[in-house]
Amino acid sequence: MKALHAALCVEEAEVTVKELRAALERAGIALPSLRIDPASSAREASCPRVERGGCSIEVATRLAVAPW
Repeated sequence: MKALHAALCVEEAEVTVKELRAALERAGIALPSLRIDPASSAREASCPRVERGGCSIEVATRLAVAPW
């Protein structure tokens, strides 16, 4: 049961990362290091976290004013 839960969590995280990347691209923002955090998905009962990665001040400013 834990394995199924972990697989579903990873799948959901992958879809979410794709959707977030697409939304950011529509706003003209690229975060190349956007990904699933590998350490959070290495646990036995994996429920991964999304790692946004570092970004420049320019990108952070654009994120802050993006019309969400």
